Formats: sequence, structure tokens, C-alpha cells
Amino acid sequence: MTESQQYQAPFAAGGSAGIDADVCQRLLGVALAHGGEYADLFFEYRAGGAISFEEGITRSASRSVSLGMGVRVQRGDATGYAHVEDLSWEAMKRAAETAARIAQGGEGTRVASLSPVSLPRRYELAAPPIDQPGVQKRELLERASRAVLAFDPRIIKAEASYVEEIRAILLATSDGRMAYDVQPLMRFGVRAIAESAGKREAGRSGGGGRMSLAYFEQLSPEQHAKVAAEQALTLLDARPAPAGQMEVVLAPGDSGILLHEAVGHGLEADFNRKGTSNYTGRVGEVVASELCTVVDDPTFLESRGSINIDDEGNEPQKNTLIEGGVLRGYLHDRLSAKHFKREPSGNGRRESFACAPMPRMTNTILTAGPHDPEEIVKSVKRGVYAKTFGGGQVDISNGDFVFSLTESYLIEDGKITAPLKGVNLIGNGPETLGQVTMLGHDVAISDGIWTCGKDGQSVPVGVGCPTIKLAKITVGGTDIG
Repeated sequence: MTESQQYQAPFAAGGSAGIDADVCQRLLGVALAHGGEYADLFFEYRAGGAISFEEGITRSASRSVSLGMGVRVQRGDATGYAHVEDLSWEAMKRAAETAARIAQGGEGTRVASLSPVSLPRRYELAAPPIDQPGVQKRELLERASRAVLAFDPRIIKAEASYVEEIRAILLATSDGRMAYDVQPLMRFGVRAIAESAGKREAGRSGGGGRMSLAYFEQLSPEQHAKVAAEQALTLLDARPAPAGQMEVVLAPGDSGILLHEAVGHGLEADFNRKGTSNYTGRVGEVVASELCTVVDDPTFLESRGSINIDDEGNEPQKNTLIEGGVLRGYLHDRLSAKHFKREPSGNGRRESFACAPMPRMTNTILTAGPHDPEEIVKSVKRGVYAKTFGGGQVDISNGDFVFSLTESYLIEDGKITAPLKGVNLIGNGPETLGQVTMLGHDVAISDGIWTCGKDGQSVPVGVGCPTIKLAKITVGGTDIG
């Protein structure tokens, strides 16, 4: 993509603090001077903004800018890391010297000549959202709020929000790679609050990704408002959730967050390198139903989890993690790839220049199966239809999880019937994938709302799946009758 005209990174060519290959090679030389085996530099410039709209007025509007550089040195399994917010030579040199202290003694590795890395174009935008007038974004929020309040007299409140950023990164590695990327990101959300007979419920909708404001030509603020309002009104009539083991049907798209949390994290190679994942040492073993193939795919155009290059300078590719129920591999950064004698998979990601990279997911998808979604629902005598997910907790070491559902329904005699409230799904990631007995052909990618946290770092991700039938899973509810 062309770099945002309004927010040119200072370290880019022609920027106020331009960083070229010569400066990078000198810094890498400092970083390796004490015997390090590998070093990399990560420059980042991030500009962001947010607007919230409530009760007919703009409640808040903000802008933020950050700039800095991180330097990493590796020797064996040990990593030294330092970062600065000052791109003067003296400050960057001190950071390189600090990171270099992980290695003491020995001859430093020679820095290879830096060559530009050619990147794919997964989010090439002519007009990044952050370059567009703020009044245009406020109008989108006002339209959503107005549509929510006009939907039904029981809707008593509407809230809408918009968050955007543009992130420019420059990477240089001691093995000769130099890459520059500009990553746009935006997220829109609307919340409706309904009240009737002393009961109050909330509904939500949102989306976005690495895309322009043309997103709203395909999915308007009014469409999001309708989804949020309908969900809030549906929940007013929700009955207490059943409890116990039963069949559950997961809706396509958003249900992929269960896969992401309960299975995906366990397939990140750092947990397996340390032996703390339930999947450690199980490559080649059956870990799921034969219907299940799980991929991590950063190549979807303009998706929230897509990246042209990871934060170690490797181009991410589609990685097959589970194929026909068999574990095929893990998601790697440079350190874990070295440990497992593999090539990095392009999944080394970091929240910012202040953080060292680690294996992270991008867009994690359970691929399509052979079944008709309607037939899947019809096959259930009594169970739960899980439509949208809220929060959850997962134990990476054993895969145990608890997820709350924000919208779900009872299935009775093959038909989706009453809305439910207070539904939790309780289970184990690997065991749950083993309970998949039907898989729809309607795979969908969740609209871009998800952010993944790990070890104190957050990164944007995508999830996706088709309609899924689980033969049994524990449903936590209040109705045990």
C-alpha cells in the first residue's frame, strides 16, 4: 500500500529521522559485538484515534502517537531486549549495547548485507481511514445511534464507538533482511440497551479490519444497529439456561473464538517448547475428529488478523495445524523454530516496539465440512445453539475452558426455539474437537473485532469456522429441571 500521507513514519525514507541500511548495519554490529548469534531491529510508528458517541453527543475523541525502536539479541535460548523512544544514534546505540549484554565473550557474528524483502499486498488502501476527516466518522456513529433508538420503543439507550490506527514498521535482521510495512486498522461498534417490565438487556454488533471506510458500503451503521437492537430485544425474553451435558451447535463465524482460545493457544510453539501445552510432543497424533482441519491463515485480504510480514521480518504463510484430526505442527517464531529445527512460520508478533516477539495466531480457521447447516440443527433432539460469544478463560497447560455466550437459543426437536440467558460452555479444547460429529459447508470469517492477549501483550486477530455440531459438552446454566 502507499504510506498514509498524513502520518509518514519519521524513520521512513524521506522522514525526519530517516533510517537507512547503513545505520541498521552499524547498530546490528554493536548488538552482536559481545558474542551474540543473531540480532534484529524493530522500528515502529503508530498513530491512532478513537471516538465514542452516546445520548446524541460525542462523549470523547482522542488521538495518540508513539514512536520507538526495539533491539533484540539472541544467544542460544537466551534473549536480550532493550527499547528506546529516541531515534538519535546515541540512544539507539545504548539500546543495542544493553541488549548485547545477554552474550559475554566470544566473537560476534558477522552482520550480513541488508537486502529489501518484497512483501505481499494484503491491505493495499488508497485512502487509510486515519487520513479521512473526523466528521465523517462521527456521522457513522450518529447514524448507528439514531437507527438503534428508532428501532423499537423498548430501546432506551444507544452507544457507538470507532477506533483506528496506522502502524508503520521497519525491520532489519543480522541475517540480511530489511522490510518496511504500513498496517491500517479500524474497528466499529454499536451497543443497544433495551428495557421492559423492569428487565434490562444489552445487544452488540461491530466489525472492521485492515480496510478503508468503504467497509460501510457493504455493512452500514444501520445494519449493525439492527443486529444490536434485535439482540437486546431477544434477550428480554430469554429463559434460564439449561444445565448438564448436551448437544451443542456452534454458529459459523464468531464461534471460531472458542477454537482460538481453547485450541489455538496450545498450538503456539513457545508453550510446546517449554512443555506446558497439552499438545506437546503430539505431532502426528490424532487430536481431533477426522472432520477437523485447522489452519492459521494471514493471507485473507484486509482481514483484522492478516499481516504482510511478521514482527521478525518473515512473510507469514497459511499454516495447517490440524489436518483430518491429526496434529501437523505448531505456530513458530524464530526461537521456537530453531528449537524444533523448523523454518519460522511467520507468526512472531509483538504488541509494540517495547516488546519482544513471540508465537501468535493471525486468522485461525476451522475449515468447511460436508454437512448442510440446516441438517445439522435438525439432527439435534434437545440442545443449545450458540450464536455469539462473550468472554472466556482457558488453561493452556491442559486445554480446559469456560466460555460465556452473549446470544444463544434452545434447540428442541430439530428447531431453534427459545432464547437463553446465562449460558456457559465448559470443556476441554482437544476433547471438544474430538466431539465434532457434523461440520457445515458454510465456513465464515468473523467480522473484525477480536483482540488476543498473551503474556501482557495484545494483538489483533481473526477467527472463523462453519456450523459445528458437538455430540456433547457441559452447558453451565441455572435450569436443571
